[in-house]
Parts: sequence; structure tokens; C-alpha cells
Amino acid sequence: MGLCLSGSDVRGGKQAVGGAQLRPTTAADQNNVSGQNDAVDFFFKSRGLQALFTQIELSLSASKLRDLDIASKSDPMAVVYAKKRDGRLEEIGRTEVIMNNLNPAWIGKISIAFQFEIVQPLLFRVYDVDTKYHNIPVKMLKLEDQDFLGEASCVLSEIVTKQNRTLTLKLHNNYGLRVSRNFGTLSVHAEETVASKSAVEIAFRCSHLQNVDLFSKSDPFLRISRIVESGNSVPIYKTEVINNNLNPIWRPITLSMQQFVSKENPLIIECFDFNTSGNHVLMGKIQKSVGDLEKLHQERTGATFMLPSTQRGHDKVLKSQLFVEKFVEQEQYSFLDYISSGFELNFMVAVDFTASNGNPRNPNSLHYIDPSGRLNSYQQAITEIGEVIQFYDSDRRFPAWGFGGKTFDGTVSHCFNLNGRAGSFEVDGVEGIMAAYASALNNVALAGPTLFGQVINTAARIAGQSLSYDRSKYFVLLIITDGVLMDLQETKDALVKASDLPLSILIVGVGGADFTQMEILDADNGRRLESSTDRVATRDIVQFVPMREVHSGQISVVQALLEELPGQFLTYMRCRDIKPLNVQMAQTCA
Repeated sequence: MGLCLSGSDVRGGKQAVGGAQLRPTTAADQNNVSGQNDAVDFFFKSRGLQALFTQIELSLSASKLRDLDIASKSDPMAVVYAKKRDGRLEEIGRTEVIMNNLNPAWIGKISIAFQFEIVQPLLFRVYDVDTKYHNIPVKMLKLEDQDFLGEASCVLSEIVTKQNRTLTLKLHNNYGLRVSRNFGTLSVHAEETVASKSAVEIAFRCSHLQNVDLFSKSDPFLRISRIVESGNSVPIYKTEVINNNLNPIWRPITLSMQQFVSKENPLIIECFDFNTSGNHVLMGKIQKSVGDLEKLHQERTGATFMLPSTQRGHDKVLKSQLFVEKFVEQEQYSFLDYISSGFELNFMVAVDFTASNGNPRNPNSLHYIDPSGRLNSYQQAITEIGEVIQFYDSDRRFPAWGFGGKTFDGTVSHCFNLNGRAGSFEVDGVEGIMAAYASALNNVALAGPTLFGQVINTAARIAGQSLSYDRSKYFVLLIITDGVLMDLQETKDALVKASDLPLSILIVGVGGADFTQMEILDADNGRRLESSTDRVATRDIVQFVPMREVHSGQISVVQALLEELPGQFLTYMRCRDIKPLNVQMAQTCA
């Protein structure tokens, strides 16, 4: 959607897509996939809320989509909804955007729990995403700003009961009218999730690729697909694009057994030259299994690319070769593996006491304590979130701070103990947070500005000190705020520094302020934060949740809170080769 593509516009199209997801996802997660989340499952199952279901992954592809662009082709993205009994649509997930393609095969999967005892109506909508939005994470795209390409609906059981588990649907307009105009088709393929912790980390390189560009060298990327029972292929990974290079070396990728199924299952590895027009040129293809790739690594040999010919059996043998520089089998322990073995999440809370919240005595203030017992925005956030956060913390003693307020000695503090005690910052449970918060409103004057740096550094210091005595603790700082951040760069510096520590930061926005800065800190666009000294964060540790979306019913508070936390936790543990406690004990005994 759009006339031309700038360098920044195509950046999203050059990024890697797919592979093993370090971040378990939920129905609130609309970035590529959505579905089962160990943290959410564990939370609900602990309360006896269990359902019989099979976890299913949906792969989507489309054919002959409408072209709404003038000088290029449409840039399609698919969105999947569940139709509720009351007629409401609940978004399950979104695919990635594929540039300039009327016959897309999306790599991002949609995960859904198939419950055989109930009817599960689904709605699929396809949109053409405007080029000016290409650098925005898909989960943040406003669908009303995109062009509608068509929709289709079915029942989940229609897909899973097909012999090849693939259902092709005709797209139509969103008024439900089957007009003669051709909107194209959408194919949905369902596969049951494989319960396995096995994964492989692979690093690829190529040599002597054939140059297919006229005025520069080719910009190669690899696309990996798995051959399914029907003989068709399902894409599971696309590497990043390497610019102007005929001997590219790509970053290592991790493929789970869910994606490659078995070491014997054939994979198709295709090398393309990236073009902004979407007409990527095939530079060669190879069919190998994961077992074959392991053998290539062991023998330090390359596999020769072939170029398909229109004449059957006369494929062209190329000089270019694919090499496996790294092949490591690994066990990918889940979030639940760690938690059930004794790992703990230790929570810390920080509350915004800046003047922008309004005078606490004014009923319009976000800090107003209603005599009738009706909770204000901060109390709602504390109580709704408290049920979740205290579940993972055994002693339920929470460090609690305030920031941006004029404290007992008359000075403005950007990190003061919420309970008012000089020597202790911990309170007992959610009730302790609520009591300390109410007391602080009577003793602390709202001031400002809104600064996060000091609170984050304090939390980071506690997380850092824990490493000397206990590596089974992981810390989560909850910041509840009403608005605009005044120390954005200082906050970035603190976050980059903290990214090396066992710490995640959950920012909850209350009120109706512009939270654009918070979304910058929540690096969901794939670009990690950079400090003022150009140091890049080792991982993303921030998640931003606007409470207005929770209260409007767009997302549930449990899923919103736990959406990114398990993935951030797992990234930290895996990067440091920290295993669950029972695994550590078994290895020590052995």
C-alpha cells in the first residue's frame, strides 16, 4: 500500500521472521503468533480451571489478493478472530506483513486451543498495510488505518477434520455479501503442537552465490519450509537479508522440534535475492533434513544449490553452496520447568506521585480515594495486578516505592519508600501496598517531574546483589504511571544497563495520557534500546500495558501481564545456560 519505499520502509521486510519463539505468547499478543503461554496456563490451573484441549498451530497463505496499490503490489497481513457467543470478536493473532505480494505465504503462526466439545467459529481478515506503518510492530497497527482486502469465516473443526488439515476459503467483502468481484482465496493449514523441548541452533553461510543484480551485488536471504504430509510445504523461517554479499553469513537461528517435527523430515531451503518490489529472485534451492544439516556440519562440507528447470528432471546445478557453520542440539526448558523446580519471581512496585495525576482531594484525580470504596485507577491497577504478581512470590513481601513526590522532609524524591520508613522498603502483600499507598497520599505532596531512572537503578541494584547468593531469583519491577516521561534518555541508559541482570520491568499506564514514550521503551519493533554511549541492550526487558485497554475488554489483565515476561525470563536463563534446579541437581549427582 503506497507508491514508493524508502530505506526505512523496507527495513521490516529485511528482518528475520519465525524460528523458535523465546517469547511464549497469548491471545493478547498479536505479533506473529498467539496462543498458549506457560505462565497463563500455570496461573489458571493452580485455581482448578482446566479444560480438555489440543494446542493447534494455524499456517495461513492467500492467493490472488486484490491489488490496491498504484505503483506496487499490496502489502498483506492476516488477522484471526474468534467469534464469541454474544457476537463479539476476540482477536487471536496477526501474521507478519509481507511486502508487495498478492500470493503471500505467511511464516508467523496463529496458535489456538482446539476444544472438540464446543463449536469455535473463526473469522479471518486480510489487510493491505500502508508503507508508512512498516516499521511499527504489527500488534500496534490500527486496523482502521489499513485497507481491507477481504475476509472469510469457518469453524475450527472444519479445518482439523480435513484429511490434509487444509481448508481453502473464498474471501469476500466485510458485509457478508457474496458479490461477483473476486477477492481471492485464503488457505488455512492446521497442525497439532508437538510437545518437545528439543531444539537445534544452526548457523548458515553460503559461498559463490550467483549475482542476479545489475548494478550491485545480490541481497540474499534464506527461507526454510517444512514438507507436510500432503506434499505441500509450510514456511517456518526466513533469515535476515544480507546486503550486497555473495558469500553471506547469517546470524544463528534456533528451530524447535515443533517446527521441524523430526530429524528425518525433509526441509526445503531456498536462497532469494531480496527486491523491494516483492519479486524476490530465486538464487537456488536445496532439500535437506535436519539430520542432513547435522552431517554437513560434522563433515565440514557444503551442499550444492540447484535451480529448478521448466523441464522435469533437468534442474541446473549451481556453483553456489550452503554450509552449516554451527549445529548445536539443545534442550529448551520452559518457563514452567523453572518455576516448578523452585525458581521465584520477586516483585517490586513503584507508584507515580507527580502532579499531573491531579489533586488527590479532587474527584477527577487519578489518586482520589473515594469514600464509597470505589477504587481509583492506581488502586485498580494494584489490586488487579496483585492477584497475579503475588502468586509467584513465596514470601509476598514487596519492595514498594513512590517517585515524583515531595516527601516528609520537603524535598522532591524520585525514589522514596512508600511506607514512609527510612530503613525498610518492603510491605506485606497487596494489602500492604494498598495501605502504604493510601498513607503516602496523606503525607506526600504531588510534585514532579516524571523520572524513572532512579527507581530502575534501585531495582537493578537489588537484582544485581542477588547474583552473589541466589541465581534462582528473577525480579520484576512494576511501575504504575500516568504519563509523559521527562528523562527518556536516562531511562534508556538505566534499562540498557539493567538488561544484563535478572530483571524485567512492567510499566502500567493509567489514565488517558499519550503513552508513546512508553511504547518506545517496550522494544516490540525488534530494535533494542541504545544508551547514550551507543551500547545496545542485551535483551528486551520492558513491557508496557495501558490499563484503559484492560478495562475496555481488549485484553485480560492476566494475559496482559504475563504476555512477555516468560520470554524475557527464558532469554536471560538460556543466555547464561542456567538450568532448572532439578536439572542442576541431577547433573551434580551424575
